[in-house]
Amino acid sequence: MHIGVSNYTWPWAVGREGYEPKKPLDAKALVELAHRFEVPVLQIADKPVLHEMDDDELHHFATYAAQLEITLEVGTRSIEPDHLLSYLRIAQKLKSKILRSITYKLDSEAESWLKEVLPIYAETGVSIALENHDEHGSKELADFIDRIGSPLLGVCLDTVNSFAALESPEIVVKTLAPFTLNLHIKDFDVVRAGHDLGFSIVGRPAGEGRLNIHWIIEQITKAGQDPNVILELWTPFTESVEKTIEMEAEWAERSLQNLRSII
Repeated sequence: MHIGVSNYTWPWAVGREGYEPKKPLDAKALVELAHRFEVPVLQIADKPVLHEMDDDELHHFATYAAQLEITLEVGTRSIEPDHLLSYLRIAQKLKSKILRSITYKLDSEAESWLKEVLPIYAETGVSIALENHDEHGSKELADFIDRIGSPLLGVCLDTVNSFAALESPEIVVKTLAPFTLNLHIKDFDVVRAGHDLGFSIVGRPAGEGRLNIHWIIEQITKAGQDPNVILELWTPFTESVEKTIEMEAEWAERSLQNLRSII
């Protein structure tokens, strides 16, 4: 396993809709951050938008990452065949061996779409990792992948996304560990509201919340999987975009230190 970072390690600095920083981090800046923290993997998923880059921009991005010895991973959303084939081309240009994507349905049409493109992916050796989200339970996702039965189709296991599907990290890991091609570590805490009427799920630096990272790594290893471990953060908004970015940078540094003591 290798520790990696992504645009979701610094999502406020990359830019959220309605919360744009004065100088958003671009692809080159993210590569430089990965290099600065001596992290060998950078995943770009959603933003910066890779399909908005032309061939020259993609080439320069790939070349710069290679110069700094950073392996790139590509992410997007949607499993429609044309979109997946477009992103396969991007993955090849960036020398990514994995495409993280998200599907909002697990029906027969989604199954046929993936079966259409997987033989083409097989020719290139690029795998598709579907991320668990609140639109479906982890068993539904596992059954869907099992039905398709391709070694190039698996899971991008996110440790907290499935709370909205009323599933704990333990359930998600036990169900999806055998299919895990990529791992998103997001740590969290559950905080009771000040008036005692309800709870909030909030982000924490990796290794400083309730997530049992040791156990997760152990379970995935026992399942015979060896994914890259990508740090993502749910840093809370604090006063202003600038102050939030400062906190995010501190959380990222602490998280990477903590992860290195575990992995």
